[in-house]
Amino acid sequence: VVLGVCLLVRLYKTQVVEHGMWAQQAEEQRLATVNLQAERGEIFLRDTDGPYPLAVNREYMLAYVVPKDVTEPDTVALKLGEALSVDTKDILARLADRSDPFEVIKRKLSDDEVTRVQELQLKGVALMPEKYRYYPAGNLASHIVGFSSLGERGGAGGYGIEAAFDDELRGFSAEVKQERDAGGRWIALSNRPEDAPNQGDALVLTIDRVIQHETEKILKEALEKHSADSATALVMDPETGKILSMATMPDFNPNEYAKTEDYSVFLNPAVSLPYEPGSVMKPITMAIGIDEKKVAPGTEYTDTGAVTESGYTVRNSENKVYGRSTMTKVLEESINTGMIFVERQVGHAVFAERLRRFGFGEKTGVRLPAEAAGNLHNLDDLRIGIQFYTAAFGQGITATPLQIVAAYAALANGGMLMRPEIVDVIKHADGQQETIKPEEIRRVISKETSVEIGKMLRSVVV
Repeated sequence: VVLGVCLLVRLYKTQVVEHGMWAQQAEEQRLATVNLQAERGEIFLRDTDGPYPLAVNREYMLAYVVPKDVTEPDTVALKLGEALSVDTKDILARLADRSDPFEVIKRKLSDDEVTRVQELQLKGVALMPEKYRYYPAGNLASHIVGFSSLGERGGAGGYGIEAAFDDELRGFSAEVKQERDAGGRWIALSNRPEDAPNQGDALVLTIDRVIQHETEKILKEALEKHSADSATALVMDPETGKILSMATMPDFNPNEYAKTEDYSVFLNPAVSLPYEPGSVMKPITMAIGIDEKKVAPGTEYTDTGAVTESGYTVRNSENKVYGRSTMTKVLEESINTGMIFVERQVGHAVFAERLRRFGFGEKTGVRLPAEAAGNLHNLDDLRIGIQFYTAAFGQGITATPLQIVAAYAALANGGMLMRPEIVDVIKHADGQQETIKPEEIRRVISKETSVEIGKMLRSVVV
């Protein structure tokens, strides 16, 4: 009776209380699950001959050993080491554990290395394919594309487009479940529910390959000529906001990102590193003055070479004095005191507000990671006039190169500020294409002011 009661208690515990646990274990023994990785979406540049591959998926071979199948470890280590330029001692260390079913010897084999391994026909040595991210253009547009590292779900994007669109590029993996027999072999006629992996989206960027190449070439020459530490240049279509090139030197090779010692080189200064823009801010200040109808191209003032405010004296470059000057001459000669004259006419509050309308002090919204907003905090206190005077010619405030380019594009685009765009087309895995439309942010100056400032800027460079 006692044994019967114990048996009933045990049966109840097994069949009722622990039912879920035993059912799960049985399911795991009966079914084999295989993960199907989604293929990462590829990235392209615009080109006259069609999309140009910037980031693609490339198959490489991996060499591995099965230690339990290697009968002559010394011979295998010697021959395999010579074929793959791998230290023999490292291979022997991987062969030491005879129960180990799998040990990687070398990844991303060259074609010659694959051939040599195949010719050796060593027992316990085999090859298998692996897919890696490959950047055919090397350093071209490296700060734009970033890189993708190995990881779960088809890799993880690091910096650039690879990071900003990581979810879209990854897609979604799927699982295949198949019944198997007691020996672990798949049962061919059993039900096999299967969902295909959802491949990642492909992207066509707004970057023009030829313009990007030429921009990088010119930038590299300028960097060497002036012995500069770094340099950045952008080209934008003012009517659409599409970025045609975005170049930074020094750059890096995304195929060999792991070899880079200074990780700061991965950061894109065009969007992430604000700086004091200096005199390139002067046309913006002048456009504000004209749009507020406080000055006109022919408006004159007398330059004495210096302006004193709150104990500070602001002078023109090289201490020059220009005397009687028009606003057009102020831009042509880049006169600091002339910009102070314009700011005084506009007024501190209006000047600060108009700068913000141009997009300074806020992110542009470009779809790239780690964008900085710049800094206009020096203009928060309307009582400190000197801060506004220096801001009029680009000092004491900061902006990113992309903010400057977007503001200039507004001057050329009839006064309409456009959102900078880096992606032209998104090709979804289901075959649908999404074309990114230009987006207007707001009007910053009138069309008439745009025409006037355009004429003045042409006179600066003629």
